[in-house]
Amino acid sequence: MDLQEYVNQFDSMTCIMSVEKKSDGTYGKMRIEVGNKAYTSTFEQNNGSLIDMPFEQRFIPGQEYTHYLPKDLNFEHFIYSSAVLKKPMHAYIHPDRFNIWFNIFSLPLDFEDPNKCYCTYTQELSTEASADQLATLSAKTTSTVLKTCFKLRSTKNFLKTMDEVITDIRHICKANFCCIMLTDFKNDQCSLLSESTAPEIGHHSLKDFLNNTFIEIVKTWLDTIAGSNCLIIKSKEDMDEIKLRNPRWHASMQEASIKSLVLFPLQYNNENIGFIWATNFDTKNTEHIKETLELTTFFIASEIANYQLLQKLEMLSTTDLLTGVKNRNAMNNRVLKIVTGRERLPERYGIIFADLNGLKTVNDDNGHNAGDTLLKNAANALKSSFEDCEIYRAGGDEFVIIAMDKPKEKIEEQIENLRKKAYGKDPVSFAIGFYYEQNGGDIRAAMREADTRMYQDKKMFYEMHPENRKR
Repeated sequence: MDLQEYVNQFDSMTCIMSVEKKSDGTYGKMRIEVGNKAYTSTFEQNNGSLIDMPFEQRFIPGQEYTHYLPKDLNFEHFIYSSAVLKKPMHAYIHPDRFNIWFNIFSLPLDFEDPNKCYCTYTQELSTEASADQLATLSAKTTSTVLKTCFKLRSTKNFLKTMDEVITDIRHICKANFCCIMLTDFKNDQCSLLSESTAPEIGHHSLKDFLNNTFIEIVKTWLDTIAGSNCLIIKSKEDMDEIKLRNPRWHASMQEASIKSLVLFPLQYNNENIGFIWATNFDTKNTEHIKETLELTTFFIASEIANYQLLQKLEMLSTTDLLTGVKNRNAMNNRVLKIVTGRERLPERYGIIFADLNGLKTVNDDNGHNAGDTLLKNAANALKSSFEDCEIYRAGGDEFVIIAMDKPKEKIEEQIENLRKKAYGKDPVSFAIGFYYEQNGGDIRAAMREADTRMYQDKKMFYEMHPENRKR
């Protein structure tokens, strides 16, 4: 077969790829053997070309593909599956390093060569996503993605639904762990949105690893993906490539006994908002997993962005302008999110009601400016005593502190420090009611009990200081 004559019959950009076969079943170098005029002309254009290639050189038949493009494990898997495994391949992708969409096809070639396998590689380019192309996925993939979309669009409990979706994805991948992590690289922050763990591996949570060291590794992931739309590690050879690109990350995966991984960035408005990944997945089902996640991540990223936008809108007008702490509206929104399941409540938490003593006396005797100063001092005292807690001005002279997932002894120590501020340079005195929940009980009941205890403390204060009873 004359490969050049064969490829010239294609109108679309097409080349013929070869893959070196090894005796141990692995593959060696991948080469672009020949290409038609539509394909090779892209290599003869300079940086102003549609693809915006980072080189200026003419196409040379038989060169390794890495002579023209960065090494891409996804591309190699695509070509290997077609050339060696003899599978017709199709994908519709948007690699991060290119500002275009690729509609790509590959067909195996039955070409006699004891050392190489061959396939065609055809690509069609567009600057905008095509809904028609996205809809041409396999029935199996389409069905899976539609189920996910229905769940996301019909939910009234976002977090619970994301738990269901990530569990579905773990089952599709037959993985031992799957999760969605949100990222805010500007502030060096990562947070867990949802995770699912296979029962056979026991308790395993990303929360146990969300430290500064892990965040520094996460910040390297996009560079390691190297402009592709995902990273799939399915073999020792793939893992060896990661060891070369990112030895620190490779070492952490080895420590965690990760043998295979599929990782997709979550992109929205050209910004990375997080990652979804699965570990130790079924590598025999790689094509379906990749095809499913390529489309599913579009919808997941969109829903996450909408969720984050709603959170930001809810935060508007939630700060008390006088004291700088959160206001009653913010407190009500927080409690509502917990009650409706939009935010998880830890098993243990503390509620503190702190009512400022003597505000009315100061207002009556010294004026409201003096009263405002007392309120500011009170808020500063609360901030310094409960710097790792949420502080709300519930109204007038009443403040509420929510302490999430903290030991009772630590909160009691903070309360004692607050009481001591009644004798400091800028003395402020509070009537305090504290309730501690350690079994994940109703936050509204906890707040009612803390409020009751605060009034009991207030009563004791006025019995000891009747001159302040104007309050």
